[in-house]
Amino acid sequence: MEASRRYDLALFGATGFTGGLTADYLAAHAPAGMRWALVGRNRTKLEGVAGRLAAASPEAPEPDLVVADAGDREEMRKLAEETRVVVTTVGPYALYGWPLVAACAAAGTDYCDLVGEPEFVDRVYVDHHAEAERTGARLVHCCGFDSIPHDLGAYFTVQQLPEGVPLRVNGYVKTNARFSGGTYHSAVNGFARARQTMSAAKDRRRLEPRAEGRGIHAAPARVRRDGSLGGWTVPLPTIDGAVIRRSAAALDRYGPDFTYGHNMVSKHLATVGAIAAGVGTAGLLAQLPPTRKALLKLKAQGEGPSEAERERSWFKIVFLGEGGGKRVRTEVSGGDPGYSETAKMLAESGLCLAFDQLPERSGQLTPAVAMGDALLERLQKADIRFQVMESG
Repeated sequence: MEASRRYDLALFGATGFTGGLTADYLAAHAPAGMRWALVGRNRTKLEGVAGRLAAASPEAPEPDLVVADAGDREEMRKLAEETRVVVTTVGPYALYGWPLVAACAAAGTDYCDLVGEPEFVDRVYVDHHAEAERTGARLVHCCGFDSIPHDLGAYFTVQQLPEGVPLRVNGYVKTNARFSGGTYHSAVNGFARARQTMSAAKDRRRLEPRAEGRGIHAAPARVRRDGSLGGWTVPLPTIDGAVIRRSAAALDRYGPDFTYGHNMVSKHLATVGAIAAGVGTAGLLAQLPPTRKALLKLKAQGEGPSEAERERSWFKIVFLGEGGGKRVRTEVSGGDPGYSETAKMLAESGLCLAFDQLPERSGQLTPAVAMGDALLERLQKADIRFQVMESG
């Protein structure tokens, strides 16, 4: 495939905020001779991005500029057939992502995105997993803050524990960052599509085989005060827990019986209540078109914080793992999760798919299953810290 395709990598959505940061990172870290393209709807904006890249990274390989629309199936087919790896930031994916992922599955093209929308991930599995297995495509979702530091963090934690025994891991997320405009729009549209989300999950459960002879479980949800973690721990119902459990189902290293719980940490219980109330209210308002439209107007999809604001943002995820008589505490940490680090994670995922020696797997895969040790090494070199804090 390498010799017959025009591009090693194509970045779709290069003119958006996170897409632009991803383009910056790719230009600064591209291997010599990388054949790549910036893809978007507006040539003038693409030219602006290319000009900025040339000024900031003059030694970087010059990207081609490809004008294409997410809704045009023929343009998506052509893009998929011309490249080995497509990286896309164009969301909400449940609204705009279908033609591209379908084209990649059909063409045997590796694909990675920033989706945090369960409906899209489940429906892609139902509609395209079997075809991607047949063509050799790797469809890797959730390659930003949702869910790489969680998925690779759990993977890293499991590696510190004994093999062949039941394992239990709990993750605890701390951050001072705010949501991106794209994440906000995806969340509002996700609330509005609750029925479709449940239907997609049901269809996937009917199709997806269970881990044979092994148990994979979600930890019981509970709110509690934990002084060692610095606050109240509250179950976090994001897609990350499901991604981690899918990695565990696919990889025997997680043991014969694996349990994972996903949580956030807040200093004050009142903050937890305020967040829960806000999410509940948004969920109700998103059900009606007029109020949903008003919610979407509150935050522009392409907007983002200044560089100075991003520099002040951080995240830390603590993992507590136990099994076989051993306990371990690990941490994954980095800078601004919603933008800078998300762009870094997505770009490194695309480069990993394009250039690293990876397991011979295909279909819809989690980051840990598709890229595992190779991506973990890339992230560590890129200053996302994976550390063992306690072991005994």
